[in-house]
Amino acid sequence: MNVVYAREPLPAQPGPSVFLAGPTPRSSTVPSWRPAALAELAGRGLTVFSPESRHDERPREYHHQVDWEAAALEAADVILFWIPRDLATMPGFTTNVEFGLWVRSGKVVLGCPPDCPNPERNRYLIWLAGRHGVPVTTTLPGTVEAALALLSARQGRDAGAGQLG
Repeated sequence: MNVVYAREPLPAQPGPSVFLAGPTPRSSTVPSWRPAALAELAGRGLTVFSPESRHDERPREYHHQVDWEAAALEAADVILFWIPRDLATMPGFTTNVEFGLWVRSGKVVLGCPPDCPNPERNRYLIWLAGRHGVPVTTTLPGTVEAALALLSARQGRDAGAGQLG
């Protein structure tokens, strides 16, 4: 697995790829969900784009981060949205906008845990996903599996690529 972290150069030919979209903790004292997602994706021969920094460094300029994210979202074959919404520590306001931008792309899966601190704040995204045929799951492993299934389908349809795994 090749993990490309925020603001690192994007590979010219990443191969099968997944972007890990969703809220990023606002504080280093709040654990990120992305390491668990990376563990679930390990050993699959993928490129994974993570909007978090490799060593928790902050971007010097805001546009460096958002430009990188826009390019990585475009480059990814599948965008995995995992939204363990907590308005105090991981509100996900930017995530809402990103989901709205990509919901019709055919390359999105959505995971929303019902036991997160603010599940009621995910209702609209779940509704929107259903309206546009986006797979919706309630666990991180289930969301990863949905992303892998979509990736496999897209690879077969778009490029005739071999099996993932």
